Amino acid sequence: RSLMAATMSSVPASSTTDSSSSSSSSSSSNASSIFTNFPLISAFLAFVLAQSMKILTTWYKEKKWDLTQLTASGGMPSSHTATVTALAFAIGFQNGFGDSVFAAAVIFACIVMYDATGVRLQAGRQAEVLNQIVYELPAEHPLAETRPLRELLGHTPPEVIAGGLVGLATSATIHLIARIAYHISHWK
Repeated sequence: RSLMAATMSSVPASSTTDSSSSSSSSSSSNASSIFTNFPLISAFLAFVLAQSMKILTTWYKEKKWDLTQLTASGGMPSSHTATVTALAFAIGFQNGFGDSVFAAAVIFACIVMYDATGVRLQAGRQAEVLNQIVYELPAEHPLAETRPLRELLGHTPPEVIAGGLVGLATSATIHLIARIAYHISHWK
């Protein structure tokens, strides 16, 4: 089955269907293949798009192309946020926004975003301070040759917001394409 058929067979035509029948319908229709799993595909594409966008934002800020940004954590936009936001919205589009799986995905997304702007951001700032301390040590000190710690670990609120917008736009676009393709394939 195609992604379009799998997505459309599990998306309720109206919001009047109850969430338990919608949820069981989605799990049976998407179980056929990982390649037709709309939430998984949305999350993966949002991650790839956000990581790719980091190359452009780095070029804009530093005027140099840095392909290492494809695998870097931190930076604009937050790929962690884009991934979990796309996942949550894809589940909402597929199962309905009243579904308990959507609620769980939203909670998961909030935890990831909180962690990105809280713990991980502070760890990155601590790494900056520690690197500066090591840099100022005399050359004969045993820690003077210590490899620097990674400083870009977390995200600022604008990076998280941008990641959320990337995730929402990605899942909405894929959902829209799937709906259009479904209607075209069933048009008589």
